[in-house]
Amino acid sequence: MTTKRLACSLSLRERARVRAATLLACALLASCAASKPDRFHTLLASDAPAPVSAPSAAPIAIDVLPVTVPAYADQPQWVLRAADDSLIVLEQERWAAPLREELRSALTERLVARWGAADARTLARPAATTWQVRVDVQRFESIPGREARIDSLWSLASSARASVALGCRSSIRESVSDGGVPALAAAHRRAVARLADEIGQRLQTLQRGEPTACASNP
Repeated sequence: MTTKRLACSLSLRERARVRAATLLACALLASCAASKPDRFHTLLASDAPAPVSAPSAAPIAIDVLPVTVPAYADQPQWVLRAADDSLIVLEQERWAAPLREELRSALTERLVARWGAADARTLARPAATTWQVRVDVQRFESIPGREARIDSLWSLASSARASVALGCRSSIRESVSDGGVPALAAAHRRAVARLADEIGQRLQTLQRGEPTACASNP
């Protein structure tokens, strides 16, 4: 009788293990089926902006140096700032490329398309003078239902000079009412375009040999 009871107990225990493993597998499969696919966003504009009249026939040769971004934002996933100032990482919302590369590409694209610049990295022959554009993003904030914000320090330096020609601070905010992450992405694209326009306008002035100053930001 004791042997029968032991065999029965072992059998029940084995069935319980199989049942638990089956339930775990089903839960994992359900979790995978319920998870949303990753959604990718970019800072590159979908349409080319209207060009500003160039000061001369020769384009302004520029070299947009690698952009620096805050450590908390330097990751593939989107990082949102909540109402209590905590940071929320969205696993399924991602940048199409590393954020620092998205910023560098978007700034370069805008300067070329709107301000008559030429990317020095793509020129067949080195330009006589190349303007180095350095951008250090200090805050990159995405606040749902409120705003997208980019605070940065940026400078312009000519290869013909040993010192920086202009150094500025920019704080750009674009309002967001609703629309979730896509609306925030669109607001960030507008903010990057505004930053590029600040830089481009002063590039043209410096290229003409005229004095210029930083824009006043709130």
